[in-house]
Amino acid sequence: MSSLKNLPSQNTTGETSRSRHHSLRYALLGAAAVIAVGGVSGYSNLSPILSGPNAAHAQNASAIAAPSFADVVDQVRGAVVSVKVKIVEDRQVASGRPGLPQFEPGDPLERFFRRFGEENGNGNSPSQPQARPRTGMAQGSGFVISADGYVVTNNHVVDKATEVSLTFDDGKTVAATVVGTDPKTDLALLKIKDSGTYKFVDFAAKSPRVGEWVIAVGNPFGLGGTVTAGIVSARGRDIGSGPYDDYLQIDAPVNRGNSGGPTFNAQGQVVGVNTAIYSPSGGGVGIGFAIPAEVAKDVIASLHDKGSVARGWLGVQIQPVTAEIADSLSLKSEKGALVAEAQKGAPAAAAGLRSGDVITAVNGDRIDGPRELSRKIASFGPEKKIDVTVVRDGSEKTIGVQLGVLPNEQRADAAPQRNNAQRGDSLARYGMTLAPAAQVAGAGRDGVVVSDVTADGPAAQKGLRAGDVILEAAGQAVSRPADVTRALDQAKKDGRKAVLLRVKSADSTRFVALAVNPLS
Repeated sequence: MSSLKNLPSQNTTGETSRSRHHSLRYALLGAAAVIAVGGVSGYSNLSPILSGPNAAHAQNASAIAAPSFADVVDQVRGAVVSVKVKIVEDRQVASGRPGLPQFEPGDPLERFFRRFGEENGNGNSPSQPQARPRTGMAQGSGFVISADGYVVTNNHVVDKATEVSLTFDDGKTVAATVVGTDPKTDLALLKIKDSGTYKFVDFAAKSPRVGEWVIAVGNPFGLGGTVTAGIVSARGRDIGSGPYDDYLQIDAPVNRGNSGGPTFNAQGQVVGVNTAIYSPSGGGVGIGFAIPAEVAKDVIASLHDKGSVARGWLGVQIQPVTAEIADSLSLKSEKGALVAEAQKGAPAAAAGLRSGDVITAVNGDRIDGPRELSRKIASFGPEKKIDVTVVRDGSEKTIGVQLGVLPNEQRADAAPQRNNAQRGDSLARYGMTLAPAAQVAGAGRDGVVVSDVTADGPAAQKGLRAGDVILEAAGQAVSRPADVTRALDQAKKDGRKAVLLRVKSADSTRFVALAVNPLS
């Protein structure tokens, strides 16, 4: 089964190596670092100067001549380290896969992607019940970024670590402490305990272009000091590992144990931090993912100064603008992020942002979708004043907002009790039954409750589930099933393809575009 994985930790004690599950199966590069090299000089001098029968042969020979990375490797390998950690892991009872986002049954991502290291070293499935804590050793990669011994690696490499040691290319081993970690970007900062002056590498000032050469120096499978090369295959990859995904894709071979290693350009500068690979079998197949240097620099600086990362907080629940939603709101394009709800007490609500607004720009920079908006807001930091451009009721306006501090994630409240409707009105052609919220225990006073849905019906296909509460239909608050029916009928008369429903599920709110003429 093919998968994307965070490169897993390399187990060295016979115990299962520590790993973490993700929405994508990607290997946590826990054993060695990857170095990417951007651009090979000299090809501009290979223009043909020969003529005659040997010219074509000379051109072909030049075209396939392999570049040498020896000078770059000599320059940087002294700053790349193998990271070995002692871990204590809670083997809690688990009927599923902890840390893996919830997918609908049968979702391809649920089957297709998971963290590297999902298969553990003793052959047990991670889904088997586990009761007692376990100890073990895991290995990854890292790189020194300052002469006084600060080291960058992945958060998943040192997560739950009780001891950390680093081994340099010359075999010297030193102890290190964890300064701070950022699970949202999977980055961590370490500090070598021994005083001294250490060889270090710098982050690149600019991003590499697609097609530039990259090289990797790291610790795959615990071997240490391994060098591989390839190119930047793509930029801006979203692999579903977190809210701020913005990965470089590289084809330099990286494997288990490469997590936390650097991706270097041709000048020996770090352009990325290797974190994940796509793999059908646990080994690298030429699709690796690295956190860009521009992201890593800001996070590492914050970890160095504060030990943690404080991000700007707007306080909105957002979702993509689909073609149906764009039609329902009379939008000219599907660009932007739709505000499902402005959270009470949040900066967005205080500034006047509201449900149904479509955010199209921040400080004049266009926003294509929700993930871009999340990354943009997080990059500003707390207390920053920004201008948010929204489309509301068909017209564009700019709203000033002072960002807050991103609060810690809170547990979702328990879902409302289901199937307790005293009376339900059936919208059979849409595959759902509705009841006033006031008649359903635990549903609150506002809206109408979806008391039942038909499997594979139009409502179910749009993600509506029993227990969901429809708060608005076509921008109007609803309190009875008839209000929803009226909105659907009116949209049909107006020539609309769908009606936009604002739906609450547990403690989150989203918009659902329900077609007014569902296919039978």
